[in-house]
Amino acid sequence: MINISIGNLANEIVSAMKEYTEDVSNGIAEEVNETAEKILAEVEITAPKKHGNYVKGFKKSNITAPHINRAVVWNKKYYRLVHLLEFGHAKRGGGRTRAFPHMAKAYEKYGVTLTDRLKQIIRSGGR
Repeated sequence: MINISIGNLANEIVSAMKEYTEDVSNGIAEEVNETAEKILAEVEITAPKKHGNYVKGFKKSNITAPHINRAVVWNKKYYRLVHLLEFGHAKRGGGRTRAFPHMAKAYEKYGVTLTDRLKQIIRSGGR
């Protein structure tokens, strides 16, 4: 058992909270990064492959700032085309084109359960 004097109690509590916060933020950053990698791999598999350059354009970008851990999966070269393929679009002469959902499928597969995994990380102290 550790003996802590009353004068040092506040310092010990603060250091324990800092350690917990660092562990949790590192765990969250790691989980967000792993989930984004899984989504990127799934998008590369399920994206339309009529033209190979479209699939090659998908990238993952990490956005980190104090208290922010975000990863974005996007198409660096053909970013204007993604929503047209994902949801379909109106044709010039009328009618609509067929949709090729690939981003939504990957998000539904991995991204939906991310909040549950983050809650587990917070409860377990970052492990």
